[in-house]
Amino acid sequence: MAAVGAEDHYFTSTPGSAPRNHHVELDTERGLVRLRSSDGTFSPRRIDPGTAVLLGSLPDPSRWPDGPVLDLGCGYGPIAVTVAIRSPERSVWGIEVNERAAEDCRHNARALSLDIRVASPGEVPEDQRFAAIVSNPPVRIGKVALQALLSDWLPRLVDDGEAWLVVQRHLGADSLAAWLDDVGWSTERIRSRRGYRVLRVRR
Repeated sequence: MAAVGAEDHYFTSTPGSAPRNHHVELDTERGLVRLRSSDGTFSPRRIDPGTAVLLGSLPDPSRWPDGPVLDLGCGYGPIAVTVAIRSPERSVWGIEVNERAAEDCRHNARALSLDIRVASPGEVPEDQRFAAIVSNPPVRIGKVALQALLSDWLPRLVDDGEAWLVVQRHLGADSLAAWLDDVGWSTERIRSRRGYRVLRVRR
């Protein structure tokens, strides 16, 4: 994670650091696109290596059932943007508690003319379901909080939907996979690269 202000975490709702902007290049099926990012958000100066491993591991979105895709903890939007470009017929939701990151993601979606709806968790209708969840989840919120977060959102998958998660091995990827299995989710390690695990999670 790139450094943020001493009073900030990337999961802070209102960062206290100065809102200095950056631009990050993301390799997509459209070619390189520039995303706006800001200090006080997750990895604002480069695409996070775990995110890059996840994006390089995703299947063709056509294999997922019909319906929207959720980027849980979207930050300034590299996952949401990639999915929206690969699958323009789908709507994509980006859920983010960091208001600065959420505004960056909205800006990037508008600039690229993509159908990405950025919202806080409480703004998502309770009956909204997702064909897929794709996420570099905020593991630094702690194990208990992360488990609660996944317990809230994974049940929103449609019956044949699936989640694709990336977690650093030394930050508990294997224990997270074991916990998911224990609570009733079928969890498969799809890829292990550069110290990251890509997990596919299904009912």
